[in-house]
Amino acid sequence: MRQLETVSMRTKLAFGVGASGEAGTLWMFNALTFFFYNQVLGLPPDLAGYAVAIAIVFDAITDPVMGSISDRFRSKYGRRHPFMFAAPGPILIALFFIFNPPDSVNTDFQLFAWYTVFTIFLRVSLTLFTVPHLALGAELSDDYDERSKVMSYNTLFGYVGVVFMHVFVWFIIFDKFEGGQRNIDAYAPIVIYASVLIATCILASAWFTKDRIPFLKKPPDDGEKIGFKRLIKDMSAAISNKNYLNLLIGLFFLSVLIGTHETLGLYMVTFFWELTPYQIGFLIINNIIGYALGFILAARLHRRFDKRATIVFTCLSLSIFWSAAVTLRLFDLAPQNTTWELVIFIICFGAVSSTSGSILHISVMSALADVSDENELKTGMRQEGIYYS
Repeated sequence: MRQLETVSMRTKLAFGVGASGEAGTLWMFNALTFFFYNQVLGLPPDLAGYAVAIAIVFDAITDPVMGSISDRFRSKYGRRHPFMFAAPGPILIALFFIFNPPDSVNTDFQLFAWYTVFTIFLRVSLTLFTVPHLALGAELSDDYDERSKVMSYNTLFGYVGVVFMHVFVWFIIFDKFEGGQRNIDAYAPIVIYASVLIATCILASAWFTKDRIPFLKKPPDDGEKIGFKRLIKDMSAAISNKNYLNLLIGLFFLSVLIGTHETLGLYMVTFFWELTPYQIGFLIINNIIGYALGFILAARLHRRFDKRATIVFTCLSLSIFWSAAVTLRLFDLAPQNTTWELVIFIICFGAVSSTSGSILHISVMSALADVSDENELKTGMRQEGIYYS
């Protein structure tokens, strides 16, 4: 059945809320796990880095596998929703074990092995939700501008999840524990809170979008079963699309930038800027401003300048303003450390970079759906799962 061009507000909200669960998981992984193992448990930074790198390599393999499986999966609940419903359990198990290594795991190698195994488990578990969820968003409408609106809700709710995590962790937890983020006892309530948030958002998204299953695209009826050869064919077909390949290369470098920034973020505010947990809590203001502006402006910019131009401009803006505060500090042009003037200074530059990042994310996610349409016209196959992996 052909999708309606306009997606109801109920469906947009239901689809979007799933991104809060994904964002909560990624925030725990990017913002806390490296710092927790290095600064709290004492794992050398090189071993912690190797653990994360190994997990990301596994992620690069499992994402397209999940995409291919999701594109071809057949069930009475469609090809996306079974995986979305299955994802929360493994995610919560992985988070629990990452932040609760047993006392018997006490050498550097044992900590490294524990961190590596459960980080891989977490990344693979999140893939169960993320890839089918994003592919679902691409299927909700065939309209160029409506997809931008759908992905705007996805990005907005993703940032809502970040705000919920940030405010709880910095204002309610770290600010109340002696030693803040370096106190091992502070992490247990964070894991509990994150688990409730993640499970609620992911299951709500799956449940309240299941009424769209009869209207979604069906798996290709080519008689081929899911397997390694089919995966290679699907990936080859996707990469042969020049527009997708350009997006893929850009996303690779963007992911390196984002991953580095988020992993080092806690180190920067703790050791470089020397802020208190209470001060760090207020830095979320720049994200709130940026996310709101991105949500409002993205679809308008796409209508005015198209998605390609929007992606290029916001990528340049993000690259410049994300590092502007640090660059000015290196030239001794920033306020003194520990001061509230410095907090305001960081927020101002952060608001611009957050706006750019928000619009960039919406633009890329929406453009991937358009490229998937292009692929269907050329090959007759729907490959949203592969494209969003």
